[in-house]
Amino acid sequence: MEENKTAMANERTPLFTTVAVGTPRQRYPHQTLRRFCTIALVSSLFALLVTFLFTTTSVPPHRHHPHGRVTFEELQAILLDTPSPEKAAEWSKYYTAGPHLAGQNLSQAEWTRDRWEEWGVKSDIVAYDTYIDSPLDHRLALLEKNTDGSDASASGSDGWKVAYEASLTEDVLPDDPTTQLPDSIPTFHGYSASGNVTGSFVYVNYGTFWDFEGLVRANVSLEGKIAIARYEGVFRGLKVKRAEELGMIGCVIYSDPGDDGEIREDNGHKPYPDGPARNPSSVQRGSVQYISMGPGDPTTPGYPSKPGVPRQPTEGRLTNIPSLPISYSDALPILRALNGHGPKAADISEHWTKNTGLGYKGVEYNIGPSPDDLVLNLVNHEDYSIKPIWNVIGVINGTIPDEVVVVGNHRDAWIAGGAGDPNSGSAVLNEVIRSFGEALQRGWKPLRTIVFASWDGEEYGLVGSTEWVEEYIPWLSATAVSYVNLDVGVMNQHFKASAAPLLHNLIYETAALIQSPNQTVQGQTIRDVWDGRITTLGSGSDYTAFQDFAGIPSIDMGFSGSAEGEPIYHYHSNYDSFHWMKEFGDPGFHYHKAMAQMLGLTVAKLAGTPLVPLNATTYAVALKQYVEAIESKLTGTPIQLSGEAATFEGRERSVELEVKGDKSAFEHSLKRLHDSVDDMKDAAVKLDAKAAKLAKEANEHIPWWRLIKKLKLLHQVRFTNTKYKKIDRAFLYPGGLDGRDWFKHVVFAPGIWTGYAGAVFPGLVESIDEKDFTNAVKWADIIDNCIKAATATMK
Repeated sequence: MEENKTAMANERTPLFTTVAVGTPRQRYPHQTLRRFCTIALVSSLFALLVTFLFTTTSVPPHRHHPHGRVTFEELQAILLDTPSPEKAAEWSKYYTAGPHLAGQNLSQAEWTRDRWEEWGVKSDIVAYDTYIDSPLDHRLALLEKNTDGSDASASGSDGWKVAYEASLTEDVLPDDPTTQLPDSIPTFHGYSASGNVTGSFVYVNYGTFWDFEGLVRANVSLEGKIAIARYEGVFRGLKVKRAEELGMIGCVIYSDPGDDGEIREDNGHKPYPDGPARNPSSVQRGSVQYISMGPGDPTTPGYPSKPGVPRQPTEGRLTNIPSLPISYSDALPILRALNGHGPKAADISEHWTKNTGLGYKGVEYNIGPSPDDLVLNLVNHEDYSIKPIWNVIGVINGTIPDEVVVVGNHRDAWIAGGAGDPNSGSAVLNEVIRSFGEALQRGWKPLRTIVFASWDGEEYGLVGSTEWVEEYIPWLSATAVSYVNLDVGVMNQHFKASAAPLLHNLIYETAALIQSPNQTVQGQTIRDVWDGRITTLGSGSDYTAFQDFAGIPSIDMGFSGSAEGEPIYHYHSNYDSFHWMKEFGDPGFHYHKAMAQMLGLTVAKLAGTPLVPLNATTYAVALKQYVEAIESKLTGTPIQLSGEAATFEGRERSVELEVKGDKSAFEHSLKRLHDSVDDMKDAAVKLDAKAAKLAKEANEHIPWWRLIKKLKLLHQVRFTNTKYKKIDRAFLYPGGLDGRDWFKHVVFAPGIWTGYAGAVFPGLVESIDEKDFTNAVKWADIIDNCIKAATATMK
């Protein structure tokens, strides 16, 4: 037997040698089947991924789609053809048929939800427990000391007799069924204080901050007196706020026909219902919440009013003095009682003679105060409690889960009617939802999710929308592309729009697609007959929480512009009725139809085009103008004002204040703002150009076999849309504005002493007004950082 020998390796030994091995054993039974399944699973996952990417981005909307899908052109045709004047009138008649005060309109909420469900939009009611009031009792009487020795039985036990007892009601009109309802809502101010006060009274003109400063300079005694103010100019709550701050004990606000322009009785126009002029008994109800300090439930600032949440005190948000709204018919005896007492309006300021419309009724517009033997007794009793309110929320789910468009109108009103405010908007919104329902039936689905909202509690202080935004702020911050608001959808024939600059081009483009009901020139559009002015957003409607708190670019629009010769709109009065709308506001409801078309196409573009229709360059250009306006304010150069609200905002405070800080340092900081805005504009131009290029590519046909190109395009579209979505969020400052930290936006907020009118760069404006340049420099730095953050999002 031969011995086994191990050979030593040397330089001739091959590097590789063949080794005989046995048949390999399979690690697992059925290994071939397992391998097949693994390949199939990976292929399926890849296919699902491709499908996901394909469906969660855009398919070009302007091409024909097989298998029953609706093109954008077909959707546009549906949104133009479906709205009808007859249906709008039907919805208007329903909403205005009875009282629907906030927290007292559950049946309307349920009806609204049911209609939206019928039209194919999944809808629910979202409730909040809110702190609101309802009226119990009121009185306003002119009392005169009995000094003529007449029988004491004609006077009270204290020697006072009633010289005039205000009716505090609006006349019942045989022609207008709304005014005849037995359960009509009394005249009152929401969020006013309960109280019974008696004192001399003073005419305070519009009751603006500047009007009160004029009285202080003229040494008119205000403490312990009752203010008689006119509506218009600034938000009513701020009239009451300033009166309280100066020691006044009550406030009465009336509507002066001088603010109605040419459509007045003294110009030969008959009052409603016989003509277009103001009915003398018309009363403007409304909230006196300090809306420029923060909207929503005043006991839950910054968080939603859900059951069991902690409640905060209302100091600084609600008044402590009683107030009442009255008609000019009720105001006449009170104003005439001031004749001969104190200086006249012209002695205070030229602004005080603006639109004084009761001279022909014997009013001399003396200031007062009334003598000690002539006083007013003002009584206001309110029931304050925690009451539920009900938002209706409808949703059309889109293909892209993290891009959302919200559309809203409030449903509640101070009155039984509300044919203009808010239910012209409610009727229009219903027609828009009904139109989208038609598209859904034909197989349409939006790219972006659309949320429809019928808000409750708007009239008290934007309560329903504010609580909803506060509850859903994390989701909205991550997803919301835009908010579109409709309050007064129609009250006349003149289109009006306010919006964030990002949305200006969208409004112009959409208005050019809608035929105007005014066809004096055949084929003319809304854009053709509109002056094209888009104002900044202030407050006073449901866009406030979206724009100023959440940084979501917003639109507010409607046929509610001011124009000479239009029938007088009876704001927050029983005469804002279905009858008034049918006879004077929109006979035939044709403007309701046009507004439904305008709103529908606006929403369709926001929710359906591959690239979100926002324009960053417009924002940068606007910021440049805002900085220049601040420089003009700083140097005292007159600023070109347009619109009555802007005129009130532009009147300078004339109080002497101590200068704080270095004005030149602030001027230098404004130069830095110019540089930052220039950088932002450069980035914005590039972003808009890229978006335009992508939009063109998205509407070109890409064959299926060029899948990689398509996926790359879809990724670029999504990436670009996300940049646009983040631009306005960059202007939120977590610390909020000085003294009103609920407002987070550094560019837009309501004017602190106007409420309705929008202020730009409020931190800077208020610092300049206070001559506090140290604070102005602080705000310039904050704004500069926000501009740079916005620029970074675009790159």
